[in-house]
Amino acid sequence: MKAHTFETQTTITPDKALEILKEGNERFVKNLKANRDLLSQVNDTRAGQWPFAVVLSCIDSRTSAELIFDQGLGDIFSVRIAGNFVNQDILGSMEFGCNVAGSKLVVVLGHTKCGALKGGLDAAAIQGLGMDNLNHLIDHFDHIIKDIITDGEERSSKNEDLLERLNQSNVKNAIEDIRTKSSTLKKMEEDGKIKIVGANYDVETGVVTWI
Repeated sequence: MKAHTFETQTTITPDKALEILKEGNERFVKNLKANRDLLSQVNDTRAGQWPFAVVLSCIDSRTSAELIFDQGLGDIFSVRIAGNFVNQDILGSMEFGCNVAGSKLVVVLGHTKCGALKGGLDAAAIQGLGMDNLNHLIDHFDHIIKDIITDGEERSSKNEDLLERLNQSNVKNAIEDIRTKSSTLKKMEEDGKIKIVGANYDVETGVVTWI
């Protein structure tokens, strides 16, 4: 399988980009990788890159977007941060990927059993460890937790139901942030130039479900 070119990227619609990722995950789950010569793809992309999608995922070592969607060199922009949330720098990266480099799809990819989200649920204990930057990171999830937790419910990473609800809500919150904080990406989506979607990766099965 060849690396994407400007010509192939141009012919991909947002819906087709989504279909490519869905098919790639099906191959991954069935352990049927597409036949790629990665060294040839290095040569194919030496003059430039034409990715068809931007994937925002967690830094979790089990969630490499290129692997779970069975993609090669030059196929996707992979943006990673613990907890797969957006900030201004990440939005800028997405704007570059779509409005400058021509990607047709933005995926916010959460995953089950996320350590960053567990940290958000256990923030009171973690804050006592003195890691200021980590405390700042897990603080991003606090308002979502307060929105979804029910009266009397245990706020703990051991509460698996709450953790998974937080995972789903965090993905939806990131999508909303993209649309409200990036007028560029919002306009591109409204014009049909891109699609912004959410997904969830199951670390036990390898299956991606779409939100």
